[in-house]
Amino acid sequence: MDFELTDDQRQVRDVAREFAADELGDRIAPYDERHEFPHAIVRKLGPLGFLGVLVPEEYGGAALDYVSYAVIVEELCRGDASVGITMWAHNSLCSNHIASFASREQKGRYLPALASGEVLGAWGLTEPGSGSDAAALRTRAELAGDAWILNGSKAFITNASVGGTAVVMARTDPEKKSRGISAFVVEKGTPGFTAGKPYRKLGLHASDTAELIFQDARVPAANLIGERGMGFVQSMQVLEGGRIAMAAMGVGIAQAALDQAVKYMKERTAFGKRLAEFNGLQGMVADLATQIDVARLLTLRAAYLKDQGRPAMHAAAMAKLFASETAMKAATQAVQIHGGSGYITEFPVERIFRDAKLTEIGEGTSEIQRLVIARELLQLA
Repeated sequence: MDFELTDDQRQVRDVAREFAADELGDRIAPYDERHEFPHAIVRKLGPLGFLGVLVPEEYGGAALDYVSYAVIVEELCRGDASVGITMWAHNSLCSNHIASFASREQKGRYLPALASGEVLGAWGLTEPGSGSDAAALRTRAELAGDAWILNGSKAFITNASVGGTAVVMARTDPEKKSRGISAFVVEKGTPGFTAGKPYRKLGLHASDTAELIFQDARVPAANLIGERGMGFVQSMQVLEGGRIAMAAMGVGIAQAALDQAVKYMKERTAFGKRLAEFNGLQGMVADLATQIDVARLLTLRAAYLKDQGRPAMHAAAMAKLFASETAMKAATQAVQIHGGSGYITEFPVERIFRDAKLTEIGEGTSEIQRLVIARELLQLA
């Protein structure tokens, strides 16, 4: 059993850590305050290979393993979760769906631009009336000659209004339930395809989240990904990798919260002593550090299983559940350690606290993760 990263994985981690130190952290605060997408910062991820992490080299990607991917996501989210989620939603969901299931022609058409960062990707499964019950989606796609006509909408979509390429799930055979859902590549500029106004969110203010809207959107028949009716099956496999990335995001946010708590405890004094000298607070950060390490190890285990081609759904659900709840706990306790200072925007823990909550909701809520884990243990279909 080897708990060490390889030399290549450490090098990738160090590049991501350096980028986060140079470009994120306090530098992202003005974007967060303005609810502004940091286009210039995100563009810098492309030359590093961080927007083509899972894309094969023949299509311009970095073709990294999932362990490397997880440590990149952790380091970026440790610097800023808005940039982190922008990067991993682009990679895990849109690009990975195309790389895993699209035809060679489709890969050649879309992946190079996605991998270079010339185009950002979005992925549409969730709808206003179907979140956890994703198979209940209502967006329809009807074949009309050489095109599919899409009608409906997708909700809470990362990169919705800044993305140039989207992978979208739509119902093509309503009577077949989950086996009647297909996946399509839809390009920005397609008539009838628009993005809604970006949401005003609790956290992740510098990420782009909006609806995708389809009103008689005409999508070429050639843009169907894989076989008709296999879109939901594809999506469940895509989400397995997405949950590993969300777990890594939780680890990064939790580590950021701990970093800020430790820094504050070393600087702030009360009753003639630094906060770092108070036993109660020492116990809080010791527990947090332990739980963060557990979350990190669970995440890396899931990533390792994915790299080995072994079943990872159960491990990904465990990692995502524990890491996301650790992120929320770490952020809450970091605010508590800061006291009143943690409740004002001058200190980063306020932003970290707001960002952490999404990890317990996105890519399947904590309740869904518990369901996935329990059904595996009980061997329920």
